[in-house]
Amino acid sequence: MTAKIAYDEVEVGTELPAQTFPVTRATLVRYAGASGDFNPIHWNEKFAKEVGLPDVIAHGMFTMAEAIRVVTDWTGDPGAVVEYGVRFTKPVVVPNDDQGALVEVSAKVAAKLDDNTVRVDLTAMSAGQKVLGMSRAVVRLA
Repeated sequence: MTAKIAYDEVEVGTELPAQTFPVTRATLVRYAGASGDFNPIHWNEKFAKEVGLPDVIAHGMFTMAEAIRVVTDWTGDPGAVVEYGVRFTKPVVVPNDDQGALVEVSAKVAAKLDDNTVRVDLTAMSAGQKVLGMSRAVVRLA
């Protein structure tokens, strides 16, 4: 499968459709089961607070995976992502209520590269704070 977006039709500054991803404690339990990461900071409020966190926090890799969905949904092909990296700058705090937290992700094409690839810079925010820094993906387009 190849990306549905044509390289020649994309310009630097092109904004990808932004998305908001809800995160609840139930989401974290499901992710822990799938990933095998049962660190108590992701499910035990008492433990999380004892180690200095404000509350239970989302897994960093979960946050990273949700953010790249903006890119994979845009391209229509997860295999189009040839490189992806982030720095974890702030945790996504997930309160024990019915709402949980929201991760708001926006992205834009920052550069056109060789071999039909573009660099996409992502911004991921939760509770008004940037939770991923240096979030960049290199994507191969059609």
